[in-house]
Amino acid sequence: MNYLITIVGPTAIGKTSLSIALAQHFGCEIISCDSRQFYKEMRIGTAVPSAEELAAAPHHFIQNKSIFDSYSVGDFEKEAINKLDELFLKNNIQIIVGGSGLYVDAVLKGFDDFPEIDVTVREEVSKNYDEKGIIYLQQTLEKLDNNYHRTLSETNPQTLQNPQRMMRFVEVCLGTEKPYSSFLNQKKNHRNFTPILIGLEADREIIYQRINQRVDIMMNEGLLEEVEKLHPNKNLNALQTVGYSELFAYLDGKTTLEFAMEEIKKNTRRFSKRQLTWFKRVDNVIWFDYLADRQNIIEVINSKIKQH
Repeated sequence: MNYLITIVGPTAIGKTSLSIALAQHFGCEIISCDSRQFYKEMRIGTAVPSAEELAAAPHHFIQNKSIFDSYSVGDFEKEAINKLDELFLKNNIQIIVGGSGLYVDAVLKGFDDFPEIDVTVREEVSKNYDEKGIIYLQQTLEKLDNNYHRTLSETNPQTLQNPQRMMRFVEVCLGTEKPYSSFLNQKKNHRNFTPILIGLEADREIIYQRINQRVDIMMNEGLLEEVEKLHPNKNLNALQTVGYSELFAYLDGKTTLEFAMEEIKKNTRRFSKRQLTWFKRVDNVIWFDYLADRQNIIEVINSKIKQH
């Protein structure tokens, strides 16, 4: 039987160092589920593991794409599952790690099947969005699928500002005359592994302190220079993320650098809160304090494996 050790938790909690320790112990490899670390042009602002960390254990899906590439969570699911199939031939224990809940879900569970939507419905939704803006999509989803709208508001409010995702939700509701959420969690995708979920957590104040320190370190390592190089492409989808958007605003003369840094810290803290909300809703996560003894975590993993 194959086992996939899945390490989750908020940003800056220590997932990378734990994953490397476990990979070294079990002699396995690491698949990154951090959607911000895919892009080779975004090294500092996404906290890509250091050269020493990358050399300490084999990693996959880190800086393997360009910001100019079209790359979806569905693409990632296919590539990650193919890579895992390959890795399980060498070792029946492998690791995934990351704070992007949607991407972790893609590997563990896959995606649901949705019916084809008539092109006229799609065009109508797009036309209404062009005329009325994002508020049209938000209000329509709230009306047609209140439960899903509420879930997004609580766990992933950024999605409510994403026109592509929102148009998809609305067109499914209109085209099928059913709530978008009614199509979720219906299909059971076959997976050739048993996941063992390990979560890292800490008191909120500690998480916030670690986030603030990380942002200061990023700035010292040259985050502003990295963002300056990317500034001509600031409208690309991959760059619509914390750490970059705030500094684009500074470079556009809309804020001061000091204000931009505080905004990065504030928005990263909000992001970490949403990450915890997402992962706390996931069943079967075994939670550890971020300072927990590694040997204790290894023993828990081994006991889970023996149970099967």
